[in-house]
Amino acid sequence: MTANPKKIVLAYSGGLDTSVILRWLKETYRCPVVAFAADVGQGEELAPLEAKAKATGADGYFVADVRDEFIRDFVYPALRANAVYEGEYLMGTSLARPVIAKAQMEIVRKTGADAVAHGSTGKGNDQVRFELAYLAFEPGIRIISPWREWDLRSRTDCIEYARKHGIPVTATVEKPYSTDANLFHISYEGGILEDPWREPDAEMFQRTTDPRRAPDEPRTVTVAFERGVPVAVDAEGLGPAALVGRLNEIAGAHGVGRVDVVENRFVGMKSRGVYETPGGTVLHKAHRALESLTMDREVMRIRDSLVPEYASLVYRGFWFSPEREALQRFVDGTQDDVTGEVRLNLFKGSVTVAGRRSPRTLYRPDFVTFEKDDVYRQADAEGFIRLHALRMRIRAMRDR
Repeated sequence: MTANPKKIVLAYSGGLDTSVILRWLKETYRCPVVAFAADVGQGEELAPLEAKAKATGADGYFVADVRDEFIRDFVYPALRANAVYEGEYLMGTSLARPVIAKAQMEIVRKTGADAVAHGSTGKGNDQVRFELAYLAFEPGIRIISPWREWDLRSRTDCIEYARKHGIPVTATVEKPYSTDANLFHISYEGGILEDPWREPDAEMFQRTTDPRRAPDEPRTVTVAFERGVPVAVDAEGLGPAALVGRLNEIAGAHGVGRVDVVENRFVGMKSRGVYETPGGTVLHKAHRALESLTMDREVMRIRDSLVPEYASLVYRGFWFSPEREALQRFVDGTQDDVTGEVRLNLFKGSVTVAGRRSPRTLYRPDFVTFEKDDVYRQADAEGFIRLHALRMRIRAMRDR
């Protein structure tokens, strides 16, 4: 029989699952449990956590402000890669988990703990993301995943457990969908959203205005980049967290950033998720637009061929893997010239590019013009076409 751990550090959000888990860990392992919360921009919900954690049985509480680190070292690298999972999901949850796990492991070292715990279910992706990150930092760490161990089988069971033990939670049996917020996005899944035919309730959304009720005039916003990194909004230089926060406010007011997807989880099932990523949606559109001016065609072609692989690695939890790091080095090398400004119009849920400019542009009006020019001999195109057609001509001659 495995001995009980000496001390556990729990990734604690104060929601239904981790509140129940905190009490369950105390009762099951009879050892000190330290609650740890990472501030990734989830907002006001952090304020009451310490009192709540200690009232639920925590022997200690730590919070780490990782907002700038989250955006600078996790969101922005993925942005430079144009990483989007299955064409729609900007991976706000996928990108937050490794920074939370990294900060949690720092608390493990600080407190001398020998075990970590998380609230991810045995059906989801987050268990993989957390645990791959834990093991990347400490190969011998003991990992406790209550959803894979206890006899509670549903969120309804958790609600009943919380009621029985006097643990205050906001989830109800009637409305048990799960919400996860950070500075980059808010996600909603489970419960009433498990029916993919059911439209989300209008009042569910927290960060974006209903596009039908958004202003009747478009809002123009300009984003500046240096080597693929966003540095300013409307000519005002901003740090990572402040910049994303500013764009969330601007774009959210115009209904930008909602997506409703059925995605393929790493563990093998499909799940329905609804996401709000207003600032991130603007940044992706702007970054692509600036690359269209500044990036070499063949570099872009090769980089774009790797985007699905990069996104898949992040989604599946391999942020700290050597393959993701190697891809990142290549991606970052493609960004040397991605400097300039992009002007966008935001209007009732849409983002359109209104202009782009760069001191490193490869766009040459004197080459592309339909007017008279002295830099391109149109007759040269004939040989170019015939050489590219040669393999198809040879196959056609064979097949005759």
